[in-house]
Amino acid sequence: MAPRLMGRELAARDLLLDGRPDAVSDAALVALVLGETDEELGRTVLREHPIPHGLWRVRAEDLCVHGGVGPARAASLLACLELGRRTASWTGTGRPHISTPEDVVRLCGPQFAGMDREYFWALALTTKNQLIKTIEVSIGSLNASIVHPRELFKEAVRLSAASVVVVHNHPSGDPTPSGADTQLTRRLVRAGDVLGIEVLDHVVIGDGGAHASMRELGLM
Repeated sequence: MAPRLMGRELAARDLLLDGRPDAVSDAALVALVLGETDEELGRTVLREHPIPHGLWRVRAEDLCVHGGVGPARAASLLACLELGRRTASWTGTGRPHISTPEDVVRLCGPQFAGMDREYFWALALTTKNQLIKTIEVSIGSLNASIVHPRELFKEAVRLSAASVVVVHNHPSGDPTPSGADTQLTRRLVRAGDVLGIEVLDHVVIGDGGAHASMRELGLM
């Protein structure tokens, strides 16, 4: 049995080294990252945490319940997942330019993928709409986030931001803005007007790149 399993491992590695990653099964990829020769561990992990959302949300303690998987191996898989998020959101420039809702989705969508609660961020921008910093304003519950304009604009002022784009995810996958989203957006716009920091848009991100622009919907 051992030689056959080792052969599977080598076959998967050879395919990766030959530039044919698409020929390697999801289970084999997970098993390789976890340092196992048997794909069965990969299949077990994926049954419990299916691609995409389950695997994005997996935690170290979820992985360590499996025999042979300790903190070091769990950290290897978590590192791969985080690299995937960062690579997917990389724009190729030192300072991303944010001018459309799609730019926001490209930057933030991979970070929000699989999150099981609402994350509310603000993108602080220069006068040329270049990103200064992503401000993590709040982390909420499954269907709501608590946001106070003071926390958002305190950091935006410190960064000398000319404008901001606010963005949050809907863990349900449906990006349709709620009534609370609309009320919050208008409150932020009023606060920004007082401080001289324009709120350019509020983008809600759902599953698979689905999104809604409050600006385009006329809700600001």
